[in-house]
Amino acid sequence: MRVLLADDDVDLLDLLTYALQREGYTVLAAVDGQQAVQRWEADYPDLVLLDGNLPKLNGFEVCRRMRHDHDSRTPVIMLTARDEEEDIVRGLQLGADDYVTKPFSVKQLSARMKAVLRRCQTDPYVQPVREVRVGDLALDLEAHQVTRAGALVQLTPLEFRILFMLAMNAGRFIPYSRLVEYAWGYDSGDSNLLKTHISHIRTKLGLPPNGEGGIRAVPGVGYCLAKA
Repeated sequence: MRVLLADDDVDLLDLLTYALQREGYTVLAAVDGQQAVQRWEADYPDLVLLDGNLPKLNGFEVCRRMRHDHDSRTPVIMLTARDEEEDIVRGLQLGADDYVTKPFSVKQLSARMKAVLRRCQTDPYVQPVREVRVGDLALDLEAHQVTRAGALVQLTPLEFRILFMLAMNAGRFIPYSRLVEYAWGYDSGDSNLLKTHISHIRTKLGLPPNGEGGIRAVPGVGYCLAKA
């Protein structure tokens, strides 16, 4: 399993490289954003660990290029020095699969990596089901695209996973914990971030913000996508 690790903190880079190699990973190291893009294009790793504050090209731009310029679904975990929702949401909107706030333990990082890899390897939309339809909403699971009334809607991979789970259970309420676990791959994710992503999905799909005829919320319970 090859992991691209991009961080300009050389001491942290050496520490994580050693720790991940002991876990059995092959580590491809990069100290700036340009080098990260070059190594990713040359070696196409199985997972990317990306510091948000890289020199030359910051981690957010690297993630954007991977997702939008190259249409890659390589799992990306952002490493951020600040536990600020704005930075976290920005990374997730650009297509990152998860984030870890510095300082973090190697054990915590390893757990997040395994969760992301496990989720990507077992995503239901790589199974025989090719399309999910709910009213005028259609999810193409092969192209990883969403349309509403025939119009293409751009969702991030994380938003797609959340909508997929809602669509597969249309008409039924899904508990916060189940949505969080499916979207992030572990059961201790942030329900506030889930709320933010639901809001983004509603806006992009043109659904009512109050949930009538769209995605309904029941405080303390979860969310439900209306059948029609």
